[in-house]
Amino acid sequence: MNEQNATAILPATKRSMLSDDVVDILQFAVDACRDGAVALATLVEIRGGAARALGSHVVVAADGRFCGYVSGGCVEAAVASEALLAMAEGRDRTVRFGEGSPFFDLVLPCGGGITVAIHLVRNPLALHRVLESLSRRLPTALRYMPDRQMIEIADAVERAAWVGEDFMSVYRPVTRVVISGMNNEAAKLGVLARACGYDVVSVEPTTFDRSMIDPFTAVVMLHHDLDAEKEATDAALGSAAFYIGALGSSRTHRLRVERLQRRGRSSQAIERIKAPIGSFGPTKDSTSLALSVLADIAASRLATFG
Repeated sequence: MNEQNATAILPATKRSMLSDDVVDILQFAVDACRDGAVALATLVEIRGGAARALGSHVVVAADGRFCGYVSGGCVEAAVASEALLAMAEGRDRTVRFGEGSPFFDLVLPCGGGITVAIHLVRNPLALHRVLESLSRRLPTALRYMPDRQMIEIADAVERAAWVGEDFMSVYRPVTRVVISGMNNEAAKLGVLARACGYDVVSVEPTTFDRSMIDPFTAVVMLHHDLDAEKEATDAALGSAAFYIGALGSSRTHRLRVERLQRRGRSSQAIERIKAPIGSFGPTKDSTSLALSVLADIAASRLATFG
């Protein structure tokens, strides 16, 4: 079937959901596989600026529904159309948008260009395994082999990138926010963190369990009493948490540091604590504090994992 004939019978494209969460996107792909062909479009090259990171996905179902993002929203419908063409032809394809692209009417607002690899998912097993790993809070990766038109699960690498002839997409568990404290500030932070899609665990200081903390966890201690945060601080400093923050003024933190030093904590360990907590301040209300803390957590995760 030539491209002109294929285009004449393609279904209309339409966005199925407004989400850039990888679990939502890959679950959409797995579900859509039950009803027909599915294409996994992956951002594999960025020329200049781009709104999304390498490895970002758009998933396209055979009926034209799609979800995910490889840009700020300006080329996703075109990606879906290209994916439907790939389904009609029965083979993978690679498409360029923006700078260096044959699509002169599709200009990226950032002024750059992107390349998207479109893979026809013939077996969703690898996607199932990625979702299973993420549900167990384990990082993982997906290897796309263009020459074989295949995907397979792989060990996680540091960044999404080409490795030889294959492209590696990397997936990490959603940010978990462990909140120690039972007050208005803690409650407000929990509400906003859940709204952001984070995995929120609220604990009382006497029931703090270190096993809930993994490398993708931010520990937030919102206490108005240094004695109340002792167990949470010990657990956090003995963990692989990527972020540890504590409520209190600069004076309060100096007292915290003195206490930790007397208990034998090293300077390197103590320096892991962000205090006063948040990316801006001082704040005078619980909503501003929660926004400040979440901004700090997001920035820290980006700096740590990209």
